[in-house]
Amino acid sequence: MLHTNIGELMSHRAYVTPKDEGYIGRKRYSFAHMNERVNQFANYLTAKNIKPGDRMAVLCKNHEDFITAFFGAAKIGIITVPINWRLHVKEMEYIISNCEPSLLLYDGAFTETIEELQHTITIPMLQAGNESFDEILKDYVTDEPELISKDNDTILIMYTSGTTGKPKGAMITHSNLLAASIGMSHVIDWWYGDRFLSVAPFFHIGGFAPIITNLHNGSTSVLMADFDPVAVWKIIEEEKITTMMTVPAMLQFMLKVIGKTKNDFSSLRNITCGASVVPEQLIQAYGNLGISVQQVYGITEYTGAVSFWKKLMDESKMNSMGKVVFHGHVKVVNPLTKEELPANEIGEIICSGPQVFKGYWNNPTETDSILNDGNYRTGDLGRIDEDGFLYVKDRLKDMIISGGENIYSSELESVINTHPDVTDVAVVGKRDSKWGEIPKAYVVKNEGATITEESIIKMCHDNLAAYKCVKEVEFIKQLPRNAAGKVLKHVLKSRDVTV
Repeated sequence: MLHTNIGELMSHRAYVTPKDEGYIGRKRYSFAHMNERVNQFANYLTAKNIKPGDRMAVLCKNHEDFITAFFGAAKIGIITVPINWRLHVKEMEYIISNCEPSLLLYDGAFTETIEELQHTITIPMLQAGNESFDEILKDYVTDEPELISKDNDTILIMYTSGTTGKPKGAMITHSNLLAASIGMSHVIDWWYGDRFLSVAPFFHIGGFAPIITNLHNGSTSVLMADFDPVAVWKIIEEEKITTMMTVPAMLQFMLKVIGKTKNDFSSLRNITCGASVVPEQLIQAYGNLGISVQQVYGITEYTGAVSFWKKLMDESKMNSMGKVVFHGHVKVVNPLTKEELPANEIGEIICSGPQVFKGYWNNPTETDSILNDGNYRTGDLGRIDEDGFLYVKDRLKDMIISGGENIYSSELESVINTHPDVTDVAVVGKRDSKWGEIPKAYVVKNEGATITEESIIKMCHDNLAAYKCVKEVEFIKQLPRNAAGKVLKHVLKSRDVTV
């Protein structure tokens, strides 16, 4: 096993390629310059008597001060806790009270939020994202601090977005981050010299993990605080972006505006996409532009990517989540007996390997329910085909059982989403006296569209077995989602409890 403090990656990169452009935010930073800032911040924390094992909450968008703070804290064993700035103040209060940080680093853009938090939270706070942060750093030496903590010590706590309960703090270690970075570096096409657009927010593992991989590879990170599809294409041209990380919704928004822009995007080689399966027509649309879309199946508790797919592997498998990353292991088991299932049988996806997180912060009960001898129960249903490709079907809790048959909501959603007049859709199980449950679709249609319930149901029958098809369709203005963008299916189910 490699023994490392993840903060040392910054020192190594600054040593190997000191003059290379590492980060572009308010200013441009070489790796050597960024490492000096990191050391200054580490020495600032030490001067403020913040000790190894203490937590530092971070309420910041994607910019250089977040990078500075994380690696500075990591070098001296202080745990970073990124906070989703889309959360309600009450939700932030819960996370802060749960992790008990010794410092809260925040952006000036969140001044009003901070004022509300100060009614209930009394901890030292430091504003970042502006010139005053740079001035504070100048008071501290750039000497390398003594490295404290390594390997299996927690260095990051990422709160997962609960759809039914309180968020849980996933404890991620130095070794987790290093293993995940190595696993990704061997399979995903971004390399030394690439220029990576960092637009996915750092409070998500999909936004955070590339921080480590880019440093590992020696890629330049161009930091974008807010997603704006028009601005994305502009930055791609200005900074000669070669690769980036997104989610399917971002791809959709970018595609919708590309006809209105006149930017040169010839530098953009590929886009990595996570969060959910990318629709085939979207992959093909970008392919027609000369841009390859590669997708990953990622989980916070696995420190990022579990599996990956790219076109050269097998184009006919683009509706899969590909194969497992290096050093990772995945199997599919019967959720009840825990016995491993043969190829193409659907069961619960179980992950293992050095990427598996340490457990949930201050929550041994939840930890014990999903971790067993290094095996992580994902709660996702899927299958592995005879060629080793992983297909994710549904969340275990979202599977619909109708007349004894298992129906996967994601399969129905994929079909309905292909309708040109559908903007968004979620399928849930509705209680039924005859069948136990029946599939019901909640559909958001395009403005002015005349789509009907009958046309949606017919579309399902044209593509799927009759028993799988939705029996009811309700049109709504928007789907209920949490701050992470996940559909709150329990809210939709509650609409029909009395029916």
